[in-house]
Amino acid sequence: MSIDTIIVNYNAGDSLQRCVNAVHTGTRHSRIFVVDNASDDGSAERLRNLYGDHSGIEFLFNPANLGFARAVNPVARRSTAEWILVLNPDCIVEVDTLDRLHSALLQAPRAALAGPAVRDENGRMQRATVRRFPTPWKSLVTASGLWRLGRWLPFFTGVEVDTTQLGQEAESCEAVSGACMLIRREALVEVGYLDEDYTLHCEDLDLMYRLQLGGWQCLYVPEAGCIHYQGMSSRRRPGWVHFQKHLGMVRFFRKFQAGSTFLPLRWLVYTGIWLRFVVLWPLVLSRR
Repeated sequence: MSIDTIIVNYNAGDSLQRCVNAVHTGTRHSRIFVVDNASDDGSAERLRNLYGDHSGIEFLFNPANLGFARAVNPVARRSTAEWILVLNPDCIVEVDTLDRLHSALLQAPRAALAGPAVRDENGRMQRATVRRFPTPWKSLVTASGLWRLGRWLPFFTGVEVDTTQLGQEAESCEAVSGACMLIRREALVEVGYLDEDYTLHCEDLDLMYRLQLGGWQCLYVPEAGCIHYQGMSSRRRPGWVHFQKHLGMVRFFRKFQAGSTFLPLRWLVYTGIWLRFVVLWPLVLSRR
């Protein structure tokens, strides 16, 4: 198999080196592209000095923070590999993760994308490991906490998936975590790559939604695993990241759902998104 790994870095610190080391030592089939979005912590430069002109690792330095999609797409467009791994710089893949993701995709010809079990540094499964696409109702159920009743009452099914109910075999799902996703390049080309009008957040959901519209599947592969030290790149600018996350929510809704949503409900959704932004703002800033 041939895999091109794309890691977009922005001030990820020492996590970047751990991330690259894990991919580099875990597979012989991957070229690694580190795309630095104008970091000022020297993380990409230190890594380049460590590896030098290693034939399997290439460094690209953008003059400004172009956003996630605009950093990924140029590399993906010139890739000739059959598979593309998009990986966060704060994500450490296990040794056999790529092989397991690849194997699962080979067994499902209409599967375009696969993601592993994503755990935090304490071994707890992260909530975004498997997700459903947001709708106005599912988002309301999720925000209110009523999604927990969905195990018994399907009416209360939300965006969140109860990870304790997930099986031990690869299974089709709506969406997986964007922190680590192995993508069939053929499918990525077919749907037109990542949407560059997102700056940060929701571009992964957008991609998976468009893949589904195109008749492709998304797989969750529990036997593959990675550790995600979430938020390493956002710690210095939590307010900006929080704002971009909500802009992404607005774009996703406007792009796929607003046109078919009754006008009063449409404005209620927009209000809900920005109300959530305001309510969580103090909590986000307190985490700096």
